[in-house]
Amino acid sequence: MDKPNYAYPRGLFAKVALDALLLHRRNFRKDAITCIGNLHPPLRILGEENIPGRGPCVVTVNHYHREGFGAEWIALAIAATVPADMHWVMTGEWTYPGQWYAPLGSMYSRFILHRLARLYGFTSMPPMPPRPQDVEARARSVRAVLDVVRNTKDLILGLAPEGHDPPGGVLTRPASGAGRFGLLLANAGLKFVPVGAYEADGVFMVHFGEAYELKVERGLSAEEKDSQAARCIMRNIAKLLPSHLRGEFA
Repeated sequence: MDKPNYAYPRGLFAKVALDALLLHRRNFRKDAITCIGNLHPPLRILGEENIPGRGPCVVTVNHYHREGFGAEWIALAIAATVPADMHWVMTGEWTYPGQWYAPLGSMYSRFILHRLARLYGFTSMPPMPPRPQDVEARARSVRAVLDVVRNTKDLILGLAPEGHDPPGGVLTRPASGAGRFGLLLANAGLKFVPVGAYEADGVFMVHFGEAYELKVERGLSAEEKDSQAARCIMRNIAKLLPSHLRGEFA
């Protein structure tokens, strides 16, 4: 199957790098529109009637992955489609399990991703799966996101609950705590808008689903609430994906 041509506009990297060095703020939606306008064949959007025009809501998307496809194109596609600026929760580090260059690569990525978060005004989270040394940093990131929720009118938040590249792009269960984080957002008044991102017939697709309220049964333990909320989030995303990408949520 032919693959879409994911090519960045000429000169964009230089402009982004310069603004990052000078600590200038950039508008992610404008950059996303420029990048998606360069995509060939064009992005295909399904469920246009479900695209949120305003918040408060959180857009949850699968972390689609294959060799040669950068997950940043998922955020770019959604940001270019939603008619309002979004606040993204992004990873604060790339890890390279089993690779000799992992320590150096992780250190370098922390610097780059920290600059990108500041450049676009996003909130970064420690990488998935969770590591014991990241407990305090993750708690600070969660508090930072909740501050943004409280202080931003009509907020549209964006996040990928899986937080890592799943093998073959197949939907996977998020790490412990993802459901609990979702419930914090729900309790803060955010509705959930699921999105499925994938490639089909040589075209990059984003499929928006109907907004819903994240709820769990009463009387559950903290772990059960976390698990049930995570399953609810992933099942709503799975409905928007081809059957071969739904994994255990088929």
